[in-house]
Amino acid sequence: MAEFTHFNEQGRAKMVDVSHKPETVRTASARSSILLTGEIYEKITNQTMKKGDVLAVAQVAGIMACKNTSSIIPMCHPIPIQGINISFNWQQEDNRYRLIITASAKTKGSTGIEMEALTAASAAALTVYDMCKAVDKGMIIGPTYLLEKTGGISSPDYKRQVAENEQIE
Repeated sequence: MAEFTHFNEQGRAKMVDVSHKPETVRTASARSSILLTGEIYEKITNQTMKKGDVLAVAQVAGIMACKNTSSIIPMCHPIPIQGINISFNWQQEDNRYRLIITASAKTKGSTGIEMEALTAASAAALTVYDMCKAVDKGMIIGPTYLLEKTGGISSPDYKRQVAENEQIE
């Protein structure tokens, strides 16, 4: 069994020392989504939501969240963000719409960037909810998951395997 690295000799949480690890280029992509009504879809795509351009604000929120992940996730190291991109795609599901949010991040450092990509996708989804909740509070966020990650020496590259009945556009 692997040794737990996030606990000290007293069994209490600690931030892992990564000073011995070489810097490598690391990437991660994560996805979240939000399921919403046709009315909200129309308002977002026609840019008639009272709070403004929902996707523009969500994109900036995702970028800001990526850059500030270590401030809200206790054991995350502050890392330099070399790049972050947020993209949006729509899927129609019966009489509702799902906004698919993909966050792709890149760094050159001693630790991975998975949490930053996941935080970016999550914050973008939460921002869409915040900007649209006056129209309908029944929106559903999720699932949120890691699509892939590359880089690093001690942890292999990862690409999410998709089950036969699963869609991850």
